[in-house]
Amino acid sequence: MNLNSKIILFLLALSCSMANAQFVKKHGQLSVKGTQLVDKNQKSIVLRGVSLGWHSMWPRFYNEKAVGWLTKNFKCNVVRAAMGIEAGAHSYIKEPEFSKDKIEAVIKGAIKSDIYVIIDWHSHNVNLKEATAYFDEISKKYGKYPNVIYEVFNEPDHETWPEIKVYSEAIIQVIRANDPDNIILVGSPHWDQDVNLPAADPIKGHNNLMYTMHFYAATHKKELRDRTDVAIQSGLPIFVSESAGMEATGDGPMDYKSWQEYIDWMEERKISWITWSISDKDETCSMLKKSAHSEGNWKDEDLKESGLKTRELLRKYNTGK
Repeated sequence: MNLNSKIILFLLALSCSMANAQFVKKHGQLSVKGTQLVDKNQKSIVLRGVSLGWHSMWPRFYNEKAVGWLTKNFKCNVVRAAMGIEAGAHSYIKEPEFSKDKIEAVIKGAIKSDIYVIIDWHSHNVNLKEATAYFDEISKKYGKYPNVIYEVFNEPDHETWPEIKVYSEAIIQVIRANDPDNIILVGSPHWDQDVNLPAADPIKGHNNLMYTMHFYAATHKKELRDRTDVAIQSGLPIFVSESAGMEATGDGPMDYKSWQEYIDWMEERKISWITWSISDKDETCSMLKKSAHSEGNWKDEDLKESGLKTRELLRKYNTGK
């Protein structure tokens, strides 16, 4: 390779690196136009990144340096901070101040790295009193930053859509009193599978709402994509705030074929997607081994199969490589 070729490659790499490092500066305030997420210039945008595992079980990864590493090395343009509400030794219910500190470390890391961040109320149950207090506080503190996205209910399990809708409307009102603009993600019944139900009866009177769909490619197949397509065609904006390539249990073998089918489907529709999860549990969906340092700087041998594949996908689709 001659000197000129080396210089060109260096400049291209530097350009990609700088673009990733200034992502929010470039795209700014997000909004919803029709069913599409758009940036400050009203151009379609796709967010792609990872979700940290429950803060209440893997708090060691909830720090600014880990977020910086995910931005630089994984090429994330968004991270999701999953605050465990009931489960785990350090749950929000048991240790609210500890929990808030951990989530805010990720928020600050995302702002510093100039990427977007999803503040995820990671629960399967309605906790209206606690959620109201939390989202009031966090939206007052960070609502001025265009980096912020709110996810008000991670995965409703047995709640009906009317129950979820009433809860979500209450939390949306709280957030909008402090933050009139940033995107709010609303959960769907049956672990974010039944997007057809909010499609038939969406929340009205508020802007910049999207609805979450979750998939695990070895379990969920074309039927879920078809159901989601119908919801989108009816006017429902969709954001895939959690997904991965194994079974819905988070374990079992990877189904690369089915996962790629989902990736192709999302890319064609310009649907944003998040992969689960930055944690070191002995399960397929946890991307890290116990050897992984809390603050990033992970070598290939620190990443499990799902971590290596997720990084490969993010580098491909977020940098065009």
